[in-house]
Amino acid sequence: MQRPTPISQPTKIQGSDQEKGNQLMEADEGLKAMAGEALNRRNIWEPSVYFALGKESFHFAGQDISIHESMDAYGALIWPGAIALCQFLENNQQQVNLLDKAVLEIGAGTGLLSIVACLLGAWVTATDLPDILSNLTFNLLRNTKGRSRYTPQVVALTWGQDLERDFPFPSYHYDYVLAADVVYHHDNLGQLLKTMHHFCRPGSRTTLLWANKMRFQSDLSFAERFQSSFNSTLVAEIPQTEMRIYKATAKK
Repeated sequence: MQRPTPISQPTKIQGSDQEKGNQLMEADEGLKAMAGEALNRRNIWEPSVYFALGKESFHFAGQDISIHESMDAYGALIWPGAIALCQFLENNQQQVNLLDKAVLEIGAGTGLLSIVACLLGAWVTATDLPDILSNLTFNLLRNTKGRSRYTPQVVALTWGQDLERDFPFPSYHYDYVLAADVVYHHDNLGQLLKTMHHFCRPGSRTTLLWANKMRFQSDLSFAERFQSSFNSTLVAEIPQTEMRIYKATAKK
């Protein structure tokens, strides 16, 4: 995932002193909860998924997948949204056919979702912040070499920055844009929405798939903005894990 801050760094807070205090408390509690979530991950997809410190193994699209992760930054961890969207893509291949499709993942992190898209036949471009790309590239290549129709690409992308220069439309057009657990406590939600709009614009026929665990009020607020900004459908919801998956296209 695209993660602009390390785990220990708090989000910038604006507003009155009381509002700042409340937001700081919520942000701090949220960060602690997410760190605990990463350390103690046990999820509903077992036995397809099992956890080991610094490494996770999965089985998707008929292949065993080994992912190296790190606790140094959010972007080097696997989050529930990526696993949920992998499961959705594998189980709904008639509804979402990735074979020979151009696919972009924003905030790719460890690369699990991009790997599964590759194994399902897509031509994938995985993007994230520059300091995430080394581990992302390692995971992508080790799990797709000799297994996928296309060699995946890895490209640096900072949300909202230099989009027209680095990804001009229509030269960079994608059939699908994937995003998983990219919404949480950070300052770049506006830039994230701008990035989504850049790649999923009127006339592009691009479909956006976004999966997220709704942990905080800020996540729910973003979901409302997302739904008002796109023609969106809630295609999957898992109440016990607060997981939602949206499918969206641009409004005309």
